[in-house]
Amino acid sequence: MIKDLKNIDNWELSKKRRFFWGFTIVWVLFVFLINGEWLYFIPFIVGDIIFWKTFNYTFWKKRKKKVEKKKSWLRSWGDAILFAVIAATILRTFFIEAYTIPTPSMEKSLMVGDYLFVSKTSYGPRVPITPLSFPLVHHTLPIIGGQSYLEWLRLPYHRMSGWSDGNEQSSIGVKRNDCVVFNWPAEREGRPIDKKENYVKRCVALPGDEIQIKEGILFINGEKETKYDWMKKQRRYFVKTKSGLNKEKLYQDYDIYPTDVQKLRMANIYAINTTEDAIKDLKTKSYVDSVWSTGSQGDIFNNKVMNPDYFLVHNPYDWNEENYGPLTIPKQGVTVTLTKNNIALYKQIINRYEGEELENPDNFLNIKTELEENGSANYTFKQNYYWLMGDNRQNSADSRFWGFVPENHIVGKALFIWMSYDKYGKGVRWNRLFNSVK
Repeated sequence: MIKDLKNIDNWELSKKRRFFWGFTIVWVLFVFLINGEWLYFIPFIVGDIIFWKTFNYTFWKKRKKKVEKKKSWLRSWGDAILFAVIAATILRTFFIEAYTIPTPSMEKSLMVGDYLFVSKTSYGPRVPITPLSFPLVHHTLPIIGGQSYLEWLRLPYHRMSGWSDGNEQSSIGVKRNDCVVFNWPAEREGRPIDKKENYVKRCVALPGDEIQIKEGILFINGEKETKYDWMKKQRRYFVKTKSGLNKEKLYQDYDIYPTDVQKLRMANIYAINTTEDAIKDLKTKSYVDSVWSTGSQGDIFNNKVMNPDYFLVHNPYDWNEENYGPLTIPKQGVTVTLTKNNIALYKQIINRYEGEELENPDNFLNIKTELEENGSANYTFKQNYYWLMGDNRQNSADSRFWGFVPENHIVGKALFIWMSYDKYGKGVRWNRLFNSVK
């Protein structure tokens, strides 16, 4: 068998193809059984492009029966690079794409310096809204800067069928507690949907769910979250010391980033974002006087959301990041009664994501008269919305600050970490390589 594989270049084309497709079928069955959907494309990439080479990928060139002269090295490299760019663009657009975690909002589920592969097929790949763009970049050209896409051709939003089973709450198959990559809906740059900045958060609430946060604890439809309890990952603690803290030692001993340690104006009191296990050990240190969390001895911070003016359109009730709601997530086809008391919660999504226009900041163009005369008006939502939050709840700018995420902004599902690098000095995190995202 090994000898045959070494002489595979001498196989007849039909034999190569039978071997390739036979292996592919067996591989697909294996991947299906282990729920490793990200592995489906391996036979195509490794088996055919690199090894078997059973297909003519330069399909845009006319075949000649006569024996051609040997290509120059420049032409050979040009063909290889051109095909690589086309193949990578197709894979990146419709199948799988790599992303980097730049902020600690998902600590310790996803860490700064984690490199992810994200499945576009889980929820169904979107047809590019701006198809005329520079390949393999997002919205900005490398080196020279500037816009990487042309806007004169814009296609309407369309999502292909995905592998995830749709359900009553999510037609594209998003499930509660999925780690979801999405285009940041609150972006004010005026870019098309598919060119907005990419974010990753956990989807904690689906269309139709009611959310509420009490003293930092999230409740979905009246039930306290348990399976993915963020308090077991990372949260804010206050540490009073006898003689100060060594940030470098905290980082070496507990993986607490220097940016997660903030000295308050009071003497030797620090706000630290870390895990429960780390704080338990820290309590035993001789240089620590006392430790408490938000709410246990009163929040030293004023517990207001960041940039309240930015949040105003979503928050007419003076909610904050620790006490929020109740709030119902809009669902496609469901009618909501708008009043002067709740219109601030929904006017932005109707204006920006539903295609409606506002005549002024307080009234909708189509229902102004009804709202003024009757004190209320009905509106039926045209698409589903989701509520996404970071696992590092007290250090995450998420739906509490910028509101609902429309379904047409969903990019894909985070699958696994293919590389993890600690930029603060510990180098490659070998224990995180090829871990699935949970």
